Amino acid sequence: MASGKGKTVFFCSECGFESAKWLGQCPGCRAWNSMVEEPVRIAPAAGRTSGKGGARGAAGGVSAGGRGVRGVLQQPVTMNEVAMEEEPRVTTGCTELDRVLGGGIVRGSLVLIGGDPGIGKSTLLLQVTKNLSDAGHRILYVSGEESLRQIKLRANRIGGVGENLRFFCETELDTITEVVLKEQPELVVIDSIQTMYNAGVSSAPGSVSQVRETTGVLLRLAKENGIAVFIVGHVTKEGTVAGPRVLEHMVDTVLYFEGDRFAAYRILRGHKNRFGSTNEIGLFEMKNEGLVQVENPSEYLLSGRPLGASGSVVTCSMEGTRPMLVEVQALLCESSFGFPKRQATGTDYNRVSLLMAVLEKRLGVRLGTQDAYVSLAGGIRQSEPALDLGICLAILSSFRNVPLDDRLIAFGEVGLSGEVRAVSMAEQRVAEAAKLGFRSCILPQDNLKGLRRPENMELIGVRGLKEALDKVL
Repeated sequence: MASGKGKTVFFCSECGFESAKWLGQCPGCRAWNSMVEEPVRIAPAAGRTSGKGGARGAAGGVSAGGRGVRGVLQQPVTMNEVAMEEEPRVTTGCTELDRVLGGGIVRGSLVLIGGDPGIGKSTLLLQVTKNLSDAGHRILYVSGEESLRQIKLRANRIGGVGENLRFFCETELDTITEVVLKEQPELVVIDSIQTMYNAGVSSAPGSVSQVRETTGVLLRLAKENGIAVFIVGHVTKEGTVAGPRVLEHMVDTVLYFEGDRFAAYRILRGHKNRFGSTNEIGLFEMKNEGLVQVENPSEYLLSGRPLGASGSVVTCSMEGTRPMLVEVQALLCESSFGFPKRQATGTDYNRVSLLMAVLEKRLGVRLGTQDAYVSLAGGIRQSEPALDLGICLAILSSFRNVPLDDRLIAFGEVGLSGEVRAVSMAEQRVAEAAKLGFRSCILPQDNLKGLRRPENMELIGVRGLKEALDKVL
């Protein structure tokens, strides 16, 4: 370690923990074999008090002497001294994104959007910035991966952009900071954080130290100037944003774009949101003209549903405040091997195994010799306990090869004793089913108390699996 060239330190790729030597297990997050070696150049002391000095001065927020990067001495205050103003959110023109964000973009917020390559992150942000620029907002789109010609090709595909949306291809962070302070846009898009390069850090772009320090500079830029910043992050094979996990702790909102890039649907899910709920999702469909919002997910997920087929039951889950009807499909057949096969797609495998054990113990249904395949149609993934009753009825329907009523919906949590427990927001679930033309609903008996019954909808309250089985089979 030569002092003239800086020093070498070890960073945890999971949480960003820093150590002077290599460790087999990270003391911060207890992850094994996550320490990576990177050179770090220490900036001179004079540069730490300037806006572009060392990366630590820019990202840390406090330098020697207790002064911030602008050289202003920070003083502690009480809550009574904090001015509280209700700032309106900026709507993006995309209701699905607004729903996940909690109502719109908050001024001065830092939002991270992660997803697999080719899933549609850049397309979504380009469409959103187009909507905002058409509404008169000043937008700066910074791309470190694509040239201006490539961006224009995608912009022409979604219908072109206005004069308020300006593009800038650059990866050097100091240059980007100068342009942002000069342009003073209302929203900045960084695509992507793994390509940004901070001159104060000697490691390569995309490394742990580069991603951490670059995000720190963008965080300070957003908070001090009231500029909303969206940063795009690539994900690893485990499905998390590449780089240190401390990156997710630094930002205000973490959104993940999920789905198979070869399929038509895309799901935008919130994993962290300081300004709203993390239970909301946004559903999109990829078409030639870009991403199109799916305003009625229930109708979309039930499209192509087979009628009069055994093992098919419609149930309802809640994503935040939105009810979503999904079709549960089950297929049971005699096993050819000593150990029957169990497979679950779109839901928790262990939960399906537990429900099959309840059916065998409490109802006497012999499933020990049956191969069982359970799937949520439409490619969506749900794990809410309210799906239990629908899964059980689908398994029983396939086992007896008896189809259920096509206009029947069932939801409820199933316990180990075979009881059907109440679930939350039952009225919203029933209303969504009635809106799509379902005529009967099997639900927990306790949810019937005070529940308003929609017109032309029969509500059947049950207390256990045996009672539910007698009602439908």
